[in-house]
Amino acid sequence: MTIVLEAKNVNKSYFAGKNNEQAVLKNVNLQVQAGEFVSIMGPSGCGKSTLLYTISGMDKMTSGSVAIQGQELGGLSEEQLAQLRLSKMGFVFQQSGFLKNLSLLDNIILPAYRAKRESRAAIVRRASDLMQRTGIAELAAADKSEVSGGQLQRAAICRALINQPDILFGDEPTGALNSKSSDEVMAILTELNQAAGTTIMLVTHDAKVAAKTQRVLFMLDGCIVGERVMGRLGQRGQLGQADLKEREANLSSWLADMGF
Repeated sequence: MTIVLEAKNVNKSYFAGKNNEQAVLKNVNLQVQAGEFVSIMGPSGCGKSTLLYTISGMDKMTSGSVAIQGQELGGLSEEQLAQLRLSKMGFVFQQSGFLKNLSLLDNIILPAYRAKRESRAAIVRRASDLMQRTGIAELAAADKSEVSGGQLQRAAICRALINQPDILFGDEPTGALNSKSSDEVMAILTELNQAAGTTIMLVTHDAKVAAKTQRVLFMLDGCIVGERVMGRLGQRGQLGQADLKEREANLSSWLADMGF
């Protein structure tokens, strides 16, 4: 299997004054293979979001190395990092960050305009296809205030995929959603992973969400201290409710053993 992301001995510290160092990440080692769906769990303050931002180049590591598709992030300039994120990574956050003066469609195509690789017509065609696949095609002209939270997260997924990234990162992408919308967003992410082969890595506090991923990493005090291989959900992400409940129960039991 091709390794999409590799982190070696990654450390991240914040400094409050000359002699006050707070270590947030401690010698983290991690590999993510092409087509994997990985979730990161752990208590608040354990470093899971910091890890996501550090391995994606959004935040600088204190020491260690991170490579995306074999390209080391440490030696890149801010401009080169921005271009790498734009071309090889997609991001979905708890809050969409959509601009209120633009329609959903215009928000979705904005990263592709910044990449300057294609014509407007080609970009709009791909955006329209993504919106169709995620069930929001009829909302192209709407703005963020005219749609539900679940619909807005679907649009955020479209925006994250518009430049056809090698890996999609999510920081609590279902955290602000109700249970029904969360299930819908996870169904879309699972479909993207299994049908399109998109590599996905997300942070979540919700065992129900993590149970739908293939591998769960557990963090504590800045370290990855456990890993649970869940396996795929079945053909095209489909599982019966009884099987899914069993999967969630097994994960919850493991998390309890880890002290979560």
